Amino acid sequence: MDNLAAYQINIPDTGKPRVVIIGGGFGGINMMRSLPKDRFQVVLFDKRNYHTFQPLLYQVATAGLQPDAIAGPLRKLFYKRADFHFRMLRVLSVDPGNNMIQTVVGSLRYDYLVIANGMKSNFFGNEQIRRYSLPLKSVPDALNVRSHLMQLFEWASLTNDTTLRERLMTIVITGAGPTGVEMAGALSELRKHVLPKDYPGLDFSAMKIYLVEGVDRVLPALSEQAGNTARKSLEKMGVQIKLNTMVAGYDGQTITMKSGEMIATQTVIWSAGVMGDVLNGIKPEWTERSKLLTDTNCRVIGSNNIFAIGDVSAMKTSEYPKGHPGVAQPAIQMGKYMGKHLWNLHQGKTAPPFHYRNKGDLATIGRGKAVADLPRNIHFGGRPAWWIWLFVHINYLISFRNKLLVFANWVWNYIMYDKGNRLIIRPYIRKDDEAAKRISEANEADK
Repeated sequence: MDNLAAYQINIPDTGKPRVVIIGGGFGGINMMRSLPKDRFQVVLFDKRNYHTFQPLLYQVATAGLQPDAIAGPLRKLFYKRADFHFRMLRVLSVDPGNNMIQTVVGSLRYDYLVIANGMKSNFFGNEQIRRYSLPLKSVPDALNVRSHLMQLFEWASLTNDTTLRERLMTIVITGAGPTGVEMAGALSELRKHVLPKDYPGLDFSAMKIYLVEGVDRVLPALSEQAGNTARKSLEKMGVQIKLNTMVAGYDGQTITMKSGEMIATQTVIWSAGVMGDVLNGIKPEWTERSKLLTDTNCRVIGSNNIFAIGDVSAMKTSEYPKGHPGVAQPAIQMGKYMGKHLWNLHQGKTAPPFHYRNKGDLATIGRGKAVADLPRNIHFGGRPAWWIWLFVHINYLISFRNKLLVFANWVWNYIMYDKGNRLIIRPYIRKDDEAAKRISEANEADK
């Protein structure tokens, strides 16, 4: 690129009230779709130029889907909308006093700011874990996990050192929420149905999958019945579950628990915690536990024209005294609410308070195995829950193309027991892994 000074945000002034949306996730795109046309100028900022269907990231990480099946370009979603502008830039800070946001290529004035930038991984201040573990919050994260996993088995097939091979074939997943449970189930199915065909020289009965959780049950955000069902299913699939177990550290080769227990592993997939991605310039009194406190109109408490929706929002109600759960549905519903009512708020009219309709919680464990918590205290598992999980996830994908790709992949995987995306296109080598680094460099030496 040329000198950075040659670049600018470059948004024309059309005289309409300008709405700046930070984040192209569930909240941001649903707000965009619901905003009245021709009322506002809308500028959407995101550090990536696509929307990601995050609930299926684990399937990209375990070779079940390609990234383009769960992602769609943000520009294409709104190319017919007048006075819509997308900029692939990270917003660095907010200046509430002057109604400005700041990026690396300059600043932009807003009339209304909607913060929908979601969550980021929380490593609880442990720099060692942040450096060596693998998060799973984005498509690049999922591709890193996939490449890393596939490389492990390649390296394992190259050694007769039993200690090294055992470490390579041991995977630890931290956090037994939906992501951890679904990741553990997918890895177990890979171990049983797919990897033995690819690597006939490896004994996959020796491959270990651990699921570590700091509280006393699996799926702590779901019902106890759902947690028990998931735990029993995973144990039958050979996943070793460690409850009431906190991680103390991980040096890239050994994960250590606070109890003193140690597990030799080359892979720690970190899904143990998330935190709000609060921008610089946001006043400390507007936040609590790394989230933005909002009123029932999604307005950040203490501000005049700043709103927060989705995971980064903490709207406390009698039903949700700690804020709404950090899943897709609250973000989708808040986005639709803001899109529908922002014009009324702009005109000084009273808007009804946001009300979250809990449609239930789902988590899949594997082929024909899932759990469902539905309204009216309905809980069940097994194949019926699995079919509901499949339908719901396909229904909420961003485009028809995504729906078709995911459906075709799932049908193929179901019939053939073959996840066909086990390609190491972009090698992932940790800087401390000298042997893997030398092998990779030798393989790429002809370029």
